Amino acid sequence: MNRALATTADPAAHQATDDLDLAVRLLAGTPTHEGRDPALLREWAEAADAFGAALEPGPCRARIVERDDGLEELLLARYTSRPATVEIYVDTVDRAERLIDELGWRSWYPVGSVRAAALAHESAHEHFHHKDTRAALKAAIGHTALRLGRLRVLAHVAGAEEIAAHAYARTVCGLGRSPLLLTAALAAAVGAPRREN
Repeated sequence: MNRALATTADPAAHQATDDLDLAVRLLAGTPTHEGRDPALLREWAEAADAFGAALEPGPCRARIVERDDGLEELLLARYTSRPATVEIYVDTVDRAERLIDELGWRSWYPVGSVRAAALAHESAHEHFHHKDTRAALKAAIGHTALRLGRLRVLAHVAGAEEIAAHAYARTVCGLGRSPLLLTAALAAAVGAPRREN
């Protein structure tokens, strides 16, 4: 989970931030993008979001394993390719579900949607292990690494797959807001000092 998304210790403060602005913030906080033009980052974020939202939905074919040690590293889920496995961190999922209730965001994230979105997000990463899908994302973004006459080599944009995976999860799960909003709020909530009641 990208802690750079949490620009404040108040989880609710992220609600006013547009989903696309959160995607731009994710790119801006990704190494290799320091000093890049914010307008260019916005173009890339828009392209990655549109690509992810248009990905063909399908079941996750990976083995699913539940773990209980994600809060410290702020992990909701993780995909590993050998063997194809999605690890779901139930402690972080439970904390995210409670945070949604605390913030009054149930209309955007229905009960059970955190786990479903985490699984969909990792399923999108499974798509990106296929050469054709990676190439299609590069083409959608259109960032040129090298040009020699008519020959053009497209570059990988760090963070673009993450934005596309969030857009895929938002679309497949029918969420009212991007999981990026919940990610930013969760990073703020978990990073903030615990309140005593």
